[in-house]
Amino acid sequence: MEYHNPSEIVKDLSFGNDAVDKIAQGVNTLAKAVRSTLGASGKCVIFEDALGRPVITKDGVTVAEAVVLHDPVQNIGATLIKEAARKTVKEAGDGTTTATILAQALLISAYLEIKGGTHEETPRQIKDGIHTALAKVLKYLDSITVEVDGDMLTNVATISCNNDPKLGKLIAEAFTAVGKNGAVLLEESDTEETYIDIVDGVQIDSGIKSPHLHTDKEKELVELENPHVLIVASPIPNVRRIQSVLEYVIKNKRSLLIVADMEPQPFATLLMNKVKGNLKVNIIDPPGFGPTKRDAMEDLAAITGATIMDEELGDDMDMLDPAVLGECSMAVTNHKNTVITVGSIPDPAKERIDIASKKLAAETNPFMAKKLEQRLAMLAGKVGVVKVGAGSKLELKEKYDRVEDAVYATKAALKEGIVPGGGVALRNAAERITPSSLGETMLLEAIIAPFEVVLENALLEIPGKFRNRGWGIDATTGKEVNMIRAGIIDPVLVTKTALKNAVSVVSTIISADCVISNTRLEE
Repeated sequence: MEYHNPSEIVKDLSFGNDAVDKIAQGVNTLAKAVRSTLGASGKCVIFEDALGRPVITKDGVTVAEAVVLHDPVQNIGATLIKEAARKTVKEAGDGTTTATILAQALLISAYLEIKGGTHEETPRQIKDGIHTALAKVLKYLDSITVEVDGDMLTNVATISCNNDPKLGKLIAEAFTAVGKNGAVLLEESDTEETYIDIVDGVQIDSGIKSPHLHTDKEKELVELENPHVLIVASPIPNVRRIQSVLEYVIKNKRSLLIVADMEPQPFATLLMNKVKGNLKVNIIDPPGFGPTKRDAMEDLAAITGATIMDEELGDDMDMLDPAVLGECSMAVTNHKNTVITVGSIPDPAKERIDIASKKLAAETNPFMAKKLEQRLAMLAGKVGVVKVGAGSKLELKEKYDRVEDAVYATKAALKEGIVPGGGVALRNAAERITPSSLGETMLLEAIIAPFEVVLENALLEIPGKFRNRGWGIDATTGKEVNMIRAGIIDPVLVTKTALKNAVSVVSTIISADCVISNTRLEE
């Protein structure tokens, strides 16, 4: 039977304990597939893609996305947990497996209590308790966070790429070269070797405006190779204002990066032409805001060689000359920012560096000093490119995923610091926070799960209390060590994000008493 209208689709309804059981089964099935990848002794997963090709990966979200369960209610449970993993990788770049394991542990604990009906607290009170405990755990994690320095950078990268010291060292070198505010990108190598390439470029805080602009839907990126750059300070009200530039770009078979505020109508028109394949284009908002916006746009213009067009200053947008266009080697945009690489920093940009440096030396306002520091970081920026190589496409996919996780984790560590790894930070939190409600108890019991799974994967016994805070088990040796000193560390941003997203998804699920799923008719 074929359905032509969504309202015609027959639904199955599950209630109460039946719904609970099926949701829990789906969660457990997904978590079982993912949890084996966690930790130094974590294993890879092999799955068949949509075309029947084998894929090898240790990336939690990749494994999760490959799981589709036959039972529709079980599949809903699995899909909801996937959401925690997706949000975690989007916000922190890593931690998908941890988020899945935390969500499973918390959900099963909550469901057992609610299903049993022996507790005195309502589901609402349980949710409130979970969120109260979450706030306490996050506060504890902040209190033990350590800034990254020295070998810690290499350790973070090494752990995140499945304890590969060679890859970890390369990634650390890339971040050392570009600095804390620099950008590190990934590309496939044209050889079997993996190496880093440091190029001139900048990173600006302007992300993707529409998923229809994606050039890589899987990675949710817009990548433009050798694009022209158009920078407009005044809003673009219609396509006619930039018609001459568009015709020039199309005629020369080039792509175009537009940096401008754009009204809905011209944006929709450009989007439609991009989707139809008529135009290779990306549109991002101008960088900066308030008094710093003009400086940021002028800096970008100096780097790309573009001329800023501004109707408020008398520029005629109806008579645009292609000479106003700048260019760059590559422009890569994700959901947060855009990285622009150039062959070399041009002289106008170097002159602006000198001017900004003199202003910074004389600036007494802390806020403006910080903005000047950010400008200098952008103007003198470097972009590290990790060229990932392998002997086969199968090996390349697995290796690329590991390096990608490590790059995001390292950046997160530089941004907010690190905590003891291997699940120890969360276990310490559970030991040092006294619960005052059933919901708090549930969360504090659940957050021990990553620590236990790491040891289970290493075939090690779960120990009792350690001699000191921050101590744990080195899964590679089985010895009790100071985790930070041993280089077994996690970015605090990753740990916090995984926990928050796990709580968010589980809080939503335990509020449900009815599950409505599509009927799967037999052929």
